[in-house]
Amino acid sequence: MANSTRISSLLNNHKTNHFIFSLNSKKPSLFHSLPSLSSHNSLSSLSFSLSVSSSPSLSTSNTRTLVSTAPLEYALPAPDSNNFQLEISRLKKLLLKLSTSKTLKQKLKVLNSDSKVEHFLNTKGFQKVLGSLGLGLNELFLVKCLVAAGQDHVLDMGFGFGEREGDGVRSSLKTALYALVEMIEKWDVNNGGSGGREGFAKSQTSSVLVEEDSEDLKKLLKILGEIEEFYDCIGGIIGYQIMVLELLAQSSFEMQTTNHSQHVHESMECQFFEIHPPIGCDLSQNTKYASQAALWGIEGLPDLGEIYPLGGSADRLGLVDPDTGECLPAAMLPYCGRTLLEGLIRDLQAREFLYFKLYGKQCITPVAIMTSSAKNNHEHITSLCEKLGWFGRGRSSFQLFEQPLVPTVSAEDGQWLVRKPFVPVCKPGGHGVIWKLAYEKGIFQWFYGHGRKGATVRQVSNVVAATDVTLLALAGIGLHHGKKLGFASCKRNSGATEGINVLIEKKNLDGKWAYGLSCIEYTEFDKFGITSGPPTPDSLQADFPANTNILYVDLPSAELVGSTRSERSLPGIVLNTKKSIVYTDHFGNWHSVPGGRLECTMQNIADNFLNTYSSRCYKDVEDKLDTFIVYNERRRVTSSAKKKRKHENMSLHQTPDGSLLDIMRNAYDLLSQCDIDLPEVEGNHKYIESGPPFLIFLHPALGPLWEVTRQKFRGGSISKGSELQIEVAEFLWRNVQLEGSMIIAAENIMGSTRNDENGEPILQHGHRCGRCKLHNVKVLNDGIDWSSGDNVYWKHDIRCFEALKVILHGNSEFEANNVTIQGNHVFEVPDGYRLKITSGDPGLAVQLDPIPQNLMDTGSWFWKYNINDSHILLEMVEL
Repeated sequence: MANSTRISSLLNNHKTNHFIFSLNSKKPSLFHSLPSLSSHNSLSSLSFSLSVSSSPSLSTSNTRTLVSTAPLEYALPAPDSNNFQLEISRLKKLLLKLSTSKTLKQKLKVLNSDSKVEHFLNTKGFQKVLGSLGLGLNELFLVKCLVAAGQDHVLDMGFGFGEREGDGVRSSLKTALYALVEMIEKWDVNNGGSGGREGFAKSQTSSVLVEEDSEDLKKLLKILGEIEEFYDCIGGIIGYQIMVLELLAQSSFEMQTTNHSQHVHESMECQFFEIHPPIGCDLSQNTKYASQAALWGIEGLPDLGEIYPLGGSADRLGLVDPDTGECLPAAMLPYCGRTLLEGLIRDLQAREFLYFKLYGKQCITPVAIMTSSAKNNHEHITSLCEKLGWFGRGRSSFQLFEQPLVPTVSAEDGQWLVRKPFVPVCKPGGHGVIWKLAYEKGIFQWFYGHGRKGATVRQVSNVVAATDVTLLALAGIGLHHGKKLGFASCKRNSGATEGINVLIEKKNLDGKWAYGLSCIEYTEFDKFGITSGPPTPDSLQADFPANTNILYVDLPSAELVGSTRSERSLPGIVLNTKKSIVYTDHFGNWHSVPGGRLECTMQNIADNFLNTYSSRCYKDVEDKLDTFIVYNERRRVTSSAKKKRKHENMSLHQTPDGSLLDIMRNAYDLLSQCDIDLPEVEGNHKYIESGPPFLIFLHPALGPLWEVTRQKFRGGSISKGSELQIEVAEFLWRNVQLEGSMIIAAENIMGSTRNDENGEPILQHGHRCGRCKLHNVKVLNDGIDWSSGDNVYWKHDIRCFEALKVILHGNSEFEANNVTIQGNHVFEVPDGYRLKITSGDPGLAVQLDPIPQNLMDTGSWFWKYNINDSHILLEMVEL
């Protein structure tokens, strides 16, 4: 509220003047904090009643500042594409002139001749302000590009506005502001340039900006510089605005057209265009091929990198730090006892542990993480990695690179939304910027330096992507067959806000036929004549599988796209205005404005990998393509924790609750095939009423392939309401009956850490692991307090009455044979010891022995993994 303080100071020194303004809320001024504010909810903008008077009798003691805190929602009419076309034409001419200018001075000369820039500079007050800021040529260029793009309101400091024809309100406001500027100047002279001007920080350059605004201007210039540089392939700031207006005009045209086919042909620049449901291997049906493909994936692990696009703002999740109240990114969501980012690394380490068990070699996969400054995303992720010692992988195995933020725009007129002067409402520009950004930040070269050829890509909110064979088979097929891009897909959920995977067939203007797999975002369904509501059996979208953003990508092919200095490097550009932009202004007023921002979609890099043929291909074309797709059961491919479930909402789709339930369903599918009796997971409505039927959390290193996990579990039962948590890889379950809670947790799940030459702790697979064997064991205790209202199941934040806990410190072992363990027990096994539990007379017989020195590194037993044809067989080796 520094602005309010500043203006209040001015008014107190000029008690004979009463200033009241009328402003559009999208374009706030530094003078918003003047008194007599009133909201009109029926209007599409926040309006204030304004007048200027100079009555000596008017005293500020009678003036009240009234700020409405009611949410302001905007319902906008359909945009007029004709107005957009005029502005697009003007901006394209300007961009052409700029592109032919070789020097910065020449570019500034071109901008100075632009009508909007010329008018801006001639507006009283702005020339003086710009001159006082000490901006360099490049900064002046950025400011003038902003003005030329029609966004002068972002710079509105109260000294003038870029006037538009027919805008009487704005003209009146400008007159009022002129009077205020003159008043300030006269007052400055009368007071010797300093008296009473608390809050104004006049610098050595005579800047009229206060310190807060000066910082905001610096941040704005940084944002503008990043847009100009990163979006150079489409024309920088000017090109960004052109594309915004083109997409808004296109949206307006689509509202009025019924000939979708003709429109698609024109927009795709082709003679013929069709989409078909893509054909691919169903891993749940062709299990033999799935096993073989997964083995290719394990074998090829040293050739693979991992890419995580974590830069999204995740607004729907509504994650807030409970201590500080700070908004947090999705990667920090506490899920099943750890953050989502930790879950990704656990999955990756499980695959690396499997590689070690099969080939006896250590493999550390390089991980590239795209972050952003939204919600301090980059700082939070970096801090978490540092706190956890880079997960025992070494700092050099990670590369974090930050994507730029882009301005949001109103769907009505394409104007940038603004919180206050110099502060546009910005958000990340979609995960599709990842390819261009990775090229510019040297990520591809970094991967090559680690000997990598391909990479798997997954999003942090999808907690089941690495289940069983899905990710390994996807990567295996891509590597083995030399593909450029692969999709992991599944059946589309009814009513889901998700795109579809398609086989594109089109006839180019040169007469050649092009084919390839790609994706159509749900926001683009209208363009293709696809209904956007829940799919019905006879609807077009019912035939197409879900796009899940689980990808395999060939790194050189992706680099080739990212390095192109054209629009191709930003695949799948969309402007989604179907959701409102929600933000608060500097008064704390909440706004919800129909709008969006330019977003790119990473999966649409596939559009660059179409194969062309001289004639039309009528069948079996998928086998020949550079792109491919695999299918699996939906809950083994995608289940996301993307949005917070509202208490009254019965839907669990894309919520942490829904994804937890899918993890429980996967646990049932896994263990029920091991002759373990456990209750089925019923429908979502049952969860809402009484929670899940059980909680089972198995460390992925127990597999991660279910074929491996199932050889470690055999026989027994898990009763309804039980809790099972296994955090150890070397584990054996034989005929165990669980009724209550049992937690087995090892410090060294997959091995122990050793410091490398740089002093960093690096996980050594298989070295001094914790181990646990359970034979003919019955566990009985009161377990979870299912009646507690404080239980948050998806966080694994629950209240327990009783539990059996086994904590394995360092290199230790636990074994229980032919015994019933009843009640509340905690067994902590010290490093270097083996604890054995059997039946006593009465109670339990407990035996603690040191592990022999010659078995200290390997343990007294371990699982040996063998490859037999396309399968992995386990053999227990006891030493």
